[in-house]
Amino acid sequence: MGINEFARQVKDASITLAAMSAEQKNKALQEIAVALVERQGEIIEANQVDLARSEKENLAEPLLKRLKFDADKIADVVEGINSLIGLGDPVGKTLAATELDEDLELYRVTCPIGVIGVIFESRPDALVQISTLCLKSGNGVLLKGGSEAMETNRILADVIIRATEKAGAPANWIKLMETRAQVSEMLKLDEYIDLIIPRGSNEFVRYIMDNSRIPVMGHADGICHCYVDEEFDSGMAVKIVVDSKTQYVAVCNAVETLLVHAGAAESYLPVLKEVLDAKQVQMVGCPRTQQIIPVSAASEEDWKAEYLDYQLAVRVVDSLDQAIDHINCYGSGHTDSIITTNRDKAAKFVSLVDSGNVFWNCSTRFSDGFRYGLGAEVGISTNKVHARGPVGLDGLVIYKYILLGNGQTVAEYAGREKTFKHGKMDKNYSM
Repeated sequence: MGINEFARQVKDASITLAAMSAEQKNKALQEIAVALVERQGEIIEANQVDLARSEKENLAEPLLKRLKFDADKIADVVEGINSLIGLGDPVGKTLAATELDEDLELYRVTCPIGVIGVIFESRPDALVQISTLCLKSGNGVLLKGGSEAMETNRILADVIIRATEKAGAPANWIKLMETRAQVSEMLKLDEYIDLIIPRGSNEFVRYIMDNSRIPVMGHADGICHCYVDEEFDSGMAVKIVVDSKTQYVAVCNAVETLLVHAGAAESYLPVLKEVLDAKQVQMVGCPRTQQIIPVSAASEEDWKAEYLDYQLAVRVVDSLDQAIDHINCYGSGHTDSIITTNRDKAAKFVSLVDSGNVFWNCSTRFSDGFRYGLGAEVGISTNKVHARGPVGLDGLVIYKYILLGNGQTVAEYAGREKTFKHGKMDKNYSM
């Protein structure tokens, strides 16, 4: 079956899925969670096949880390599903209500986007997160995972399809694609696909953005920063930067560049280096950093690098303004954090740093849909339209205007027989 027919089937199923009740969707999510646990052995076995093949093919270490899908990862995605079940239905929420005139009421009401095309690399957990979020938000989904995770993705898709059909979801609301050729075709299917969400490397996401007429939501880089101010708690600053860099290096919200105020650098950097050396983090730095700690020289490209590995670029700056300028110049608009005891400086940083996630005195690794209470995420968007930051349920719905009348015509208002009230109503839409 061709990708065109796949997409048409998902489009047709999405109409039915959009009308499913919250109870029906939650039942389907519960069935997925149960099935993942029941078939855990099969899933792990399939993942071992993918890991063994990928190691022979010399897949990069960061991608191997993302590819691994063991009992802990399964427990994590099940926890995410249970969290998702506990969230309210994002569909059918009244965002605004206006009385245009007597018996003429206008409502802005949330609805699914339609069909989401998601293309992702390496991470099988992304398949579960994406499909369950699409289900809860009433969207059909076309999934394309990386070939390195082929066996794992196949069994996960099978688990989800069987579980949701058992719960009464429409057949064909989710489809898994497996070939690179299908991706090229998918990017042309604006007739059926309403939004594409790519998850992967910078080069990969840029390719998707440059080769489709379909709207794309995502981020091309995860160049995240921590800035340590001259007014700081050293213990806190070490703990936060170490967590931001090493808690899990192969993710887009790991810190890649550390900025340190000149007034803090001499006391802070040697302490930090000792801890990072123990964790085998390779540091590079600007000339001023090199005068304080023994590290290799950082190049211009290091400030633009998303390492996804045990590497960190360090720059000493003279002011908060210089740190903000650096972030807004080299950052990707993803996640940036300031570590300071001065609330006014933190407020300035939060206000002026142009990123989707801006933190004070905490790790960049908190930039995550599950940790935000969004019920996992389909990805993190650095866009400035529709959705920004971790994209959970709210980022997977749009809205429609519903106007309820009683025989009114525009001619009556154009001829001044009637006039608009345009009064705001504290009222939810219902029929």
